[in-house]
Amino acid sequence: MKNKKIVNNIIQVFKKIKKKNKLKGHTPLHEPIFFGSEVLNLKKCIQSTFVSTNGKFIIKFEKLLKNFTKAKYVVPVVNGTSALHLALISLNVSRNHEVLMASLNFVASANATRYLGAIPHFIDSEENTFGIDSLKLEEYLNKNSVVKNNMCINKKTKRIIKAIIITHIFGHPSKVDKIIKIAKKFKLKVIEDASEGLGSYFNGKHVGTFADIGTMSFNGNKIITTGGGGAILTNNINIAKAIKHLSSTAKLPHRWEYNYDMIGYNYRLPNLNAALGCAQFNSIHKFIKAKRKLYLSYEKYFKNFQEAYIKKEPSKCISNYWFQTLVLRKANINLRNVILRELNKIGLQARPVWTLNHKLKHFSKFPKMDLSQAEILEKKIINIPSSANLSLFK
Repeated sequence: MKNKKIVNNIIQVFKKIKKKNKLKGHTPLHEPIFFGSEVLNLKKCIQSTFVSTNGKFIIKFEKLLKNFTKAKYVVPVVNGTSALHLALISLNVSRNHEVLMASLNFVASANATRYLGAIPHFIDSEENTFGIDSLKLEEYLNKNSVVKNNMCINKKTKRIIKAIIITHIFGHPSKVDKIIKIAKKFKLKVIEDASEGLGSYFNGKHVGTFADIGTMSFNGNKIITTGGGGAILTNNINIAKAIKHLSSTAKLPHRWEYNYDMIGYNYRLPNLNAALGCAQFNSIHKFIKAKRKLYLSYEKYFKNFQEAYIKKEPSKCISNYWFQTLVLRKANINLRNVILRELNKIGLQARPVWTLNHKLKHFSKFPKMDLSQAEILEKKIINIPSSANLSLFK
């Protein structure tokens, strides 16, 4: 009966939101917004005939990303997963190396790690940021690893723990300063997965620019979109050169000959996609402002709510609020599932957080710490409609 009352209370709030804002039919979880210059840019790109991996829009898109994030070097690629793959290669992650990553995470980090024959090693998350629990991480590494010859060795598996991937979940920055400090102590390379974090800042610095390498995604559901697309950010010129070479099939420069010096990847972003991204960048500040306004609208409805709250950006952070999140105050997967069903039934698309990576059959055999907090969060998190065009909520 108590669960039924909670569900009813939450659904009544969302029905009120829907009625007051005249939301009819299906309201997507997240959809892109196009203001018109996208069509003009795409037309220009087509007319130029440079629609593949060369063209002025790629150059412009790189510059826009550099100026916005303050990263010294940017390499646009076809998606966020390819960015992670190249990042791992450039940091010399290889077969049987272990890579630390949150289990509460999009599957791309684990997939990219397995592309190299490396081993995902799952770690726990915290409720404050939804990111890696830095205190638990340090305690775990102190107990379960040893640093020898400038390498972190897993005491149990005897494998090298080579790197850690920090993911900024739903656009909310993780405690990147503390995690990087731990990584230095244990001689770990660091990748920041800022796929969801364009426009998010920790201590005034853009996410994706703290670590050895940062990665981004511009999928259709991101803050801005290139259709499909991603990017690598780095302040290291050697890493930037290596990644650009790898992403371009490792082709040696020549006016007409096709020679290669290593195995490369055809991961460069097409000019056509970059044209879309350049137009989207014209509205980036509008999108982020709208996202933050949408958070305030939701927060107003749930401010004094007993059973759930709307996720707020962590302290010292400015979040882009990519995904708005309703968080149950008590873990209850049955309650979560009923709320998800009822929200979708009334036409408001909602989703749970991703299935924890260590629960996926093909990753279940890999090493992991105690993941109790991630398992609690899995039972509490509900993503709700988050498109920037909903910012006019009353």
